[in-house]
Amino acid sequence: MLGSTHGTLTTDFRARVEACGETPRTAVHSSAAPSADDAVAVDVSGRPLHADVPDLDRFFRPESVAVIGASDAEGRPNTGITRQLIAWAERVGARIHPVHPTRPTVFGLACHASVADLPEQVDLAVLLVADPLPVIEELAETKVKFAVAFASGFAETGDAGAAAQDRLGAAVRRSGLRLLGPNTNLNAFEEFRDDLDGPAIALITQSGHQGRPVYSLQELGIRLSHWAPTGNEADLETSDFISYFAEQPEVGAIACYVEGLKDGRSFLLAADRAARNGVPVVAVKVGRTETGARMAASHTGKLTGADTVVDAAMRQFGVIRVDGLDELQDTAALLARARKPKADGVVVYSISGGTGAHFSDLATEAGLTLPTLSQAKQDELHQWIPEYLNVANPVDNGGHPVGDWRGRKIIDAILADPAVGVLICPITGPFPPMSDRLAQDLVDAAEASDKLICVIWGSPVGTEDAYRTTLLGSSRVATFRTFGNCITAVRAYLGHHRFTAGYRSPFEDAPRTPSPSYRKAQALMRPGQQLSEHAAKQLLRAYGIRVPREQLVTSAAAAVRAAGLVGYPVVMKASGPQLGHKTELGLVKIGLTSASQIRDAYRELTDIARYENVPLDGILVCQMVERGVEMVVGVTQDDLFGPTVTVGLGGVLVEVLHDAAVRVPPFGEDQARAMLTELRGHALLEGVRGAPPADVDALVEVVLRIQRMALELGDELSELDINPLMVLPRGQGAVALDALAICR
Repeated sequence: MLGSTHGTLTTDFRARVEACGETPRTAVHSSAAPSADDAVAVDVSGRPLHADVPDLDRFFRPESVAVIGASDAEGRPNTGITRQLIAWAERVGARIHPVHPTRPTVFGLACHASVADLPEQVDLAVLLVADPLPVIEELAETKVKFAVAFASGFAETGDAGAAAQDRLGAAVRRSGLRLLGPNTNLNAFEEFRDDLDGPAIALITQSGHQGRPVYSLQELGIRLSHWAPTGNEADLETSDFISYFAEQPEVGAIACYVEGLKDGRSFLLAADRAARNGVPVVAVKVGRTETGARMAASHTGKLTGADTVVDAAMRQFGVIRVDGLDELQDTAALLARARKPKADGVVVYSISGGTGAHFSDLATEAGLTLPTLSQAKQDELHQWIPEYLNVANPVDNGGHPVGDWRGRKIIDAILADPAVGVLICPITGPFPPMSDRLAQDLVDAAEASDKLICVIWGSPVGTEDAYRTTLLGSSRVATFRTFGNCITAVRAYLGHHRFTAGYRSPFEDAPRTPSPSYRKAQALMRPGQQLSEHAAKQLLRAYGIRVPREQLVTSAAAAVRAAGLVGYPVVMKASGPQLGHKTELGLVKIGLTSASQIRDAYRELTDIARYENVPLDGILVCQMVERGVEMVVGVTQDDLFGPTVTVGLGGVLVEVLHDAAVRVPPFGEDQARAMLTELRGHALLEGVRGAPPADVDALVEVVLRIQRMALELGDELSELDINPLMVLPRGQGAVALDALAICR
């Protein structure tokens, strides 16, 4: 007997089960991250550098299971759940122990009155009770490893539910067990086919029904190994399962339906682990729109985060974001099963010139590389394809060759080209017997080749033997039903292997100790205040970021002397801790070339500040920098990910075009350069209309220095905005002409 001191709790347990009619419905929680182990490597801001991988083996394949609130009474909701759990336990070889305060047996199995009466220490406890909190406290005494709470009524219901979820999460942490849920379901205990071979898809969903399309891939011959329905994530979260699945040898891809991330840092560490192991993560993440974000919050009580940051963070760590569940199915299936590509080149092979041209347009627009086949290869193909048909890529065979021995010859010749890594054959409609022969030739060629063959079967029926038996019966051919899904999956497949081939974890190079710059910067911080432009520029100087020659003065005479030292022409600006947009208030004067202009400007600037009741720490007399590309570089704090770094077109364009790219620190030089290529206005940095190319290296260096500042100052720095950062012609550097900094 375990925990025989629980006699008083047994009565409470009986009352809870009887009061709720055995139906798990109303109870409540939220989650806080588990306390960090001091031995875990951390960065300069104290955040972990490696994902903690939970040992979930005994969750998915336990040796013993307790079902708390088990029932075999007809008409009771818990009865169906108990029946499914018994069947699942038999499949995985687990001993099952029903627990109910008033039932001697459940489905012929001996039933125990309380957790304290369990005959052995169990690996997994399934809680079919309305309020799991007291049961968690009972389970703490038994050293159970895992628990699942189905009950709803937690953070998804509002503030009261969130408070109850907080209490549940705290109890779980005290207990030492790991909890799935609450507000979860039975998906973890589904029956998976054991007659399918090859790499499997591991599935993670916050809404169980949204995982059904991926689960149904088994009907098409795609293997599934695990399903984690995370629910409200009071304890175990999406990141935990990504980290665990990335270590499982049978997992070829991880498919996720994510409504909200519990912790941005944990998610990035998990994605980093998957990238280092070469395991693709494909995710639907809701919250792209305000409506989607609001619905997601009401369903799981999560922060969705600014979607632009989420999107950038996923790309940064190789997570493949798709929009639809159909795309999730097709992309995860392809990535799980396809071998590493031999080349990035895609050849489109069709029996119709129109089909080939249409698909090629869509593929090229999506960024796939369709190389023109060499003249020698085209001459070879024309042995079997009439001379008047185009075989440069796309390859149009005209139809008839697919019906005889020539069809396989054509396919083999295309695959033999070293520039070709993927052959895509769109079949817009069945045309037996030629389509049957074509499908078989494609399958046979795929079995003999180490290159990827994709087929789009465009028939609206989908009952044809060539589709159901020949194509779906092949583990080597990737079969799609739409052009769009094929292109999305192939782009993800090639992109994933490019990404992981050169992947180096950015956490490896994250700073772990403060730099001398940090000590200088910290002395300049003013908690809860906005710094003046002058003070903000001192902050930049501390991190080695160039600013114009300038002096802060408090008299007209001093301004004239400063202009002489700085060098005409000059810019004069009011500087004060409450000044944001100075131009709108008329507090900037540019192109001043004489002492009289300096005196007049000083008087006008101070008069405006006095009239607007804006306190000043002085007037800045600055070097005027004219020739360059105006950019913006900044730091903001994201609710999920912490400090984020943004770069984009600056000056007035930042508010007009909203052309910016975002990254979550830490990141390296490659990601800093990638940010620039993502900008729609990237051509401005290359030089347009006779302008010289900008000093991109200097811009990248500024971005990396700002990242260091963001990491070291952490949440001490609420916001930083350099606008404009004037990027001078190549070799001349970059200068921060204006800066705004807000301390937290």
